[in-house]
Amino acid sequence: MKFLSLEPFIPSGSNFEASKELFQELGFTIRWDAGDYVGFERDSCKFILQKYDNKEFAENLMLSVRVDNVEELRKDIIERQLPEKFGIRVSKPIQQPYGKEVNVIDIAGVCWHFVE
Repeated sequence: MKFLSLEPFIPSGSNFEASKELFQELGFTIRWDAGDYVGFERDSCKFILQKYDNKEFAENLMLSVRVDNVEELRKDIIERQLPEKFGIRVSKPIQQPYGKEVNVIDIAGVCWHFVE
């Protein structure tokens, strides 16, 4: 038996529509939309955005996403003023034992670890 994919359900926080827009701004495309659930994909990364608002859960959820250039990712987010537009937070690049990382705290409070 072979595992084929992993697609976590990610909470949207209180503003489902803004969360959908944020992930599209980050380059994800909507593969399908079932109302309160939306399937997103970019390259080989997939997740399901769920219309769900539980601050404690969201602020304790972290994801690690491998990217080829964290500096470029951060620069793009800053230049397009996504923190101001969506109220997200973006860290400076930090060298970790497992690679260089930029953290993005999304609208719901989920911490996305983008790692090069």
